[in-house]
Amino acid sequence: MTGLTDNLGLLTPEFALAGLAFLVLAVDLFLPRDKKHLLAWLSVAGLVGVIVLAAVMLWGKEESLYDGLLAVDDFSLFFKIFFMGMGIFIILASIDYVKQFLDHPGEFYGLILFSILGMNVMAQSRELLTAYIALELLSFCLYVLVSHARSSPRSNEGGLKYIIIGAFSSAIMLYGISMVYSTLGVTRFEDISLALTSAANVSPALWVGIGLLFVGLGFKISAVPFHAWAPDTYEGAPYPVTAYLAIGSKAAAFALLLRLVAEGFVPAVDRWDQWQLIIAVLAGVTMVVGNLVALAQRNLKRLMAYSSIAHAGFILAGVAALTQDSQLASNGIMLYLVGYSVTNMLVFAALIAYFNVTGKEMISEMAGLADEHPFLAACIAMGMFSLGGLPIFAGFAIKFYLFTAIAEAGFLWLAGLAIFASLISLYYYLQVIRQMYIESAPEELNSVERDDESTPETPQESAPEAMPELAGLEGFSRARLAKSPSILLLGVLFITLAAVFWIGVYPSPLLEPIEAASRAILPGT
Repeated sequence: MTGLTDNLGLLTPEFALAGLAFLVLAVDLFLPRDKKHLLAWLSVAGLVGVIVLAAVMLWGKEESLYDGLLAVDDFSLFFKIFFMGMGIFIILASIDYVKQFLDHPGEFYGLILFSILGMNVMAQSRELLTAYIALELLSFCLYVLVSHARSSPRSNEGGLKYIIIGAFSSAIMLYGISMVYSTLGVTRFEDISLALTSAANVSPALWVGIGLLFVGLGFKISAVPFHAWAPDTYEGAPYPVTAYLAIGSKAAAFALLLRLVAEGFVPAVDRWDQWQLIIAVLAGVTMVVGNLVALAQRNLKRLMAYSSIAHAGFILAGVAALTQDSQLASNGIMLYLVGYSVTNMLVFAALIAYFNVTGKEMISEMAGLADEHPFLAACIAMGMFSLGGLPIFAGFAIKFYLFTAIAEAGFLWLAGLAIFASLISLYYYLQVIRQMYIESAPEELNSVERDDESTPETPQESAPEAMPELAGLEGFSRARLAKSPSILLLGVLFITLAAVFWIGVYPSPLLEPIEAASRAILPGT
């Protein structure tokens, strides 16, 4: 590091992001209802501005703020730009959905911005309590976003389950932090590493504290056996929030875990060896269970939830492969996070467009989609091919890189298990593709056009027999469905589809900033 500094100017992007969130909430108070969609564009423009600000101010900076609580380095800058870029696409993909199905768009976009602020601080945290506070800021925003569709019983149920499990996992993590502090007397990652390296005998209480710390983070990344909240939460949440959970919260949790392990445990080589096998076994169980249980799913959101759990296992395997003398595993994890997020964004954007038009979310209801909306079907199919790891798509490149890193770290059995789990995943991805391209849609389930006169004024006046495709929406039946995907959503699909092919065919431009980020947390490489 170039030295310690308390320069508040280095946190300007975080202050700007917080100010943007408050601005969106303030402007929402004065906008008429028919102009609320402008809040999304204000959020997007603000995020673009903050990305430019962060890149200009922080490029090449390597500082430690407030006696090592926060780091301003290539690792934090990489994830800041990644999180804010991801937020832009989530907001763009959600505009039509929010217009059709949700009230209070100001709070919706404001909470997304506050959650991105929490992610940014997580990526640059170098101390346990600072990381915990940032994680809670993210979690509180997600609790509200999951239950944002107040008229939907499923959304309320998903939010309640998420809050209960989230609070429980936070308490476990905080108790683990307290045990680490009680035995070592430090909470900075670097100090933990020094204490582990110099200690002749490690107290059992310390191992329990570290174990509880990993259990708390295991809940956040939905690793087995801490995954039970994910399917119900994903199913109940509004579609854009489900996408945000699968992409943003997982990436932020792994960014924190990656810095914690790289700076706090990997330098203490003798101690880290004792944890590598535990994490490797946890990763193996997660990827196998996630993919096997996904085979039995009939709801698209639940399918994507178990797919997300399985991919968490792949990334966790990369964490187990981290070593002090090689940054291959670190590079693989970050490349995987980017490629997985872009691919998931493609799939979810297409599913959101499909839901906006049909109001359906069951796999069997996608029959004949290729005939009615061929571009949506193609995007979903190519996204799922990528998630399965087929060549020319992003999923193949990121899996090849990560699995190679895992094998070279000495976990050849884990790399083989990951390949086998990927083969399992192809079956349930192909089941969705089969419905879209081979099965025919029953005539009675074809979409019917609606005009203002045929739309009921209240949920109580909705008749399932008059609007059969809205019968399963529970709280959303009062909203009108779109006749076709919007130009905006189609634009998001084109961009993410191009990115999936680009990462799959030519990922080299991504590796340069990724390698710089790895050097920031693994300075010995």
